[in-house]
Amino acid sequence: MGIYIKKEELEALRAEYPPGCRVELVKMDDPYREMPPGLRGVVTGIDDSGSIHVDWQNGSSLAVIFREDECRRVEDAEREAG
Repeated sequence: MGIYIKKEELEALRAEYPPGCRVELVKMDDPYREMPPGLRGVVTGIDDSGSIHVDWQNGSSLAVIFREDECRRVEDAEREAG
């Protein structure tokens, strides 16, 4: 069973998380790799299932899985706080 994403949702994700934008991990449940909240990385792209591919600061390149994991753009959060 695959993850289903509507075309409009995929387009919105790609607009919100373009390659090169910085993100911060909110939550990821991966039993094989420690991926703590607050970990930062750079988006490398979004695949057709809506997974956000990221080069993380810990050397990992795990994707943020659509509807399973969560990340947020760092620039947006820092602008709101400033």
